[in-house]
Amino acid sequence: MQKRKLGRGLEVSALSLGAMGYGKSREIEDRAQMIDLLRKAVDLGMDFFDTAEVYGPWTNEEMVGEAFVGIRDKVKIATKFGWDIDQKTGEHRGGVNSKPAQIRSAVEGSLRRLRTDHIDLCYQHRVDLEVPMEDVAGTVKELIAEGKVRYFGLSEAGAGSIRRAHAVQPVAALQSEYSLWTREPEAEIIPTLEELGIGLVPFSPLGKGFLTGKIDASTPLESNDFRSTIPRFAPEAREANQALIDLLRRIGERHGATPAQVALAWLLAQKPWIVPLFGTRRLERLEENLGSLAVTLVDDDMSEIEAANIRIQGARYPEDVMRRSGL
Repeated sequence: MQKRKLGRGLEVSALSLGAMGYGKSREIEDRAQMIDLLRKAVDLGMDFFDTAEVYGPWTNEEMVGEAFVGIRDKVKIATKFGWDIDQKTGEHRGGVNSKPAQIRSAVEGSLRRLRTDHIDLCYQHRVDLEVPMEDVAGTVKELIAEGKVRYFGLSEAGAGSIRRAHAVQPVAALQSEYSLWTREPEAEIIPTLEELGIGLVPFSPLGKGFLTGKIDASTPLESNDFRSTIPRFAPEAREANQALIDLLRRIGERHGATPAQVALAWLLAQKPWIVPLFGTRRLERLEENLGSLAVTLVDDDMSEIEAANIRIQGARYPEDVMRRSGL
């Protein structure tokens, strides 16, 4: 398995597997199968896995903790604090909370659920405008000194927040959405990360499934599928955005690769400190995505993508979600 470095020394597999989709609710019907998939990913060479206390809350971390019993030394686990979760009941009260006491309580809970004595990478899930970033970074710095956390990360933070945090405690990685589907980080975020020596862990590298080429304008989305609320997944937007899939297919044909593999290979080619974070519930998709590591896009491929200048239609989230998450 190819390795990459995030920040000052966190070495991980070049691709990361996110467990979010395995249990955002309190019940995980296929828990046993998902645990098997996580362990299979380790067998295939992956060692970087992502969860968060808010997924459930708590059920996801518990599942990840169980999956890695006996092989904890083979994996690096990233988790997140930052939402206003009652640390006694697990009630998600809405909004964010990165007060130092909340951070400490959240980390202690994560350690317990993950069945470990340390968190390899601990992210602030969303910036809390009510708590100075210096206080957040300072609290994590103390947790690092205590051995409970090894590296500090931020999620969906702006350049100003990144700089303020990094000045107190070096930030190893930023987790934000970035792909051929969402290229906004190229304007300010990626140059900031490069300047400061911070890695990028882009989530939704396959555009919530669209870049796999298995979704088109006629694909039905169930009412309980979050994508049905996303403007970018409206039928007319999907029809317009099909041009990107056509491009990925043409390039993939030259490399014997699927659209998903080309999309991941494009991300990997951007910077050596980018580690795409994908999620899947199926072994064949896991194996397909790992196959992207064998796809090397040449200059002509990269130039063709840029020259196409495809503008994605539709917002990445509904307006109320963007507002609530501070995006």
